[in-house]
Amino acid sequence: MPDHAYLAAVRESYDTVASDYFERVKPPEELDPLSRGMLNVFAETVRTAGLGPVADLGCGPGRVAAYLAERQVDVFGLDLSPAMVELARGAHPDLRFGVGSMTSLPVQDGGLGGILAYYSTHHTPPALLPVVFGEFRRTLAPGGCLMLAGHVGAGQHLRPTRAYGGHPVSYESYLLPPDRIAQLLKQAGFALTARLVEEPREGAERTFATFLARRPEQS
Repeated sequence: MPDHAYLAAVRESYDTVASDYFERVKPPEELDPLSRGMLNVFAETVRTAGLGPVADLGCGPGRVAAYLAERQVDVFGLDLSPAMVELARGAHPDLRFGVGSMTSLPVQDGGLGGILAYYSTHHTPPALLPVVFGEFRRTLAPGGCLMLAGHVGAGQHLRPTRAYGGHPVSYESYLLPPDRIAQLLKQAGFALTARLVEEPREGAERTFATFLARRPEQS
């Protein structure tokens, strides 16, 4: 059985930073055009396919879920952090949010039309990404769409001690090359449909990547 002890550090850290995270992280409306464009493509894809609800996994305070809902997507959010879920429910009382882990999703096989993992998988140790991606594939309906976005790198293993206003954190981050993420998605049974790699923005150091993939119809 895989060791999921890292989840406690992620949960506790985001419970600690939740309020400042809410204040400091940009809402989707303020993102760069490429990032908004990929979210809009995902929204149109899942809305048109009509295969079931969309799960925003690692939803944080719910802003991205709300952005999708404004585009007529049937979406709900799950996050490991109860504090984040409380913020999401308070800010968006018309949407559904719950506490849950990507390693064991409370969703039936094939129950989702789409999955959004928006800057939410980089705390997962690389050896456990197949577990997470396997859950994505299990819960997506055949033809369902996955959008995964986040920081990428050359295999860096980061251990920050403070974040979001200086709060102590104990989570770790793993920045994998885009090709490695694509390989893991394919090994999990996904068909990649698009990949966007954005170079570091002005004043930033990290590269960002977005992947669109689907569960094949015959799988």
